[in-house]
Amino acid sequence: MLLKELVERCRSYRRFDEAHRLTKEDLVELVSLARLAASAGNLQPLKYFLSWEDKTNRLIFPTLHWAAYLKDWPGPAEGERPAAYIVVLGDRNIAQVFGVDAGIASQNILLGAVEKGLGGCIIGSVDRDDLRKALDIPQHLEILHVIALGKPAEKVVIEDLPPGGDIRYWRDENGVHHVPKRTLSELIINL
Repeated sequence: MLLKELVERCRSYRRFDEAHRLTKEDLVELVSLARLAASAGNLQPLKYFLSWEDKTNRLIFPTLHWAAYLKDWPGPAEGERPAAYIVVLGDRNIAQVFGVDAGIASQNILLGAVEKGLGGCIIGSVDRDDLRKALDIPQHLEILHVIALGKPAEKVVIEDLPPGGDIRYWRDENGVHHVPKRTLSELIINL
């Protein structure tokens, strides 16, 4: 698959086929892609908590807030929940600021997931104290975000944002998730 195809398919999926299980080995393989990411000062301060078992997934799910623009949607229902999670952590014993490291590493994870026929969503809206307690995460590890992973059970469509249009994503009557994106002519200031 070409890089452009991977990027186009690398959407924020929020509904999954929960019957499609991921293994510890799947998650380790994805984190191995994160490990290869660029890191400021090559400090490599990121750590990861992997969850692929139902028991641990059930501890993580209630600490997450899904799709802020979809006001009437509380998140994926039973059967549509992620099969796995990767909690991305910043080790304060190595660095105090994590800059763009987590974003670069997480994008590598998501691109790797797409290559495997999977999808995911980076969730920054997390009840961090509850998650720390539930997973017994040491205090020196800052919870940066959570990546939900699984086999997508929804269609996500990218659309050009018209001038003056609304940037909020939405779902149509068929459950198709629409994501407006600014056009290149709006993004590049010297065309």
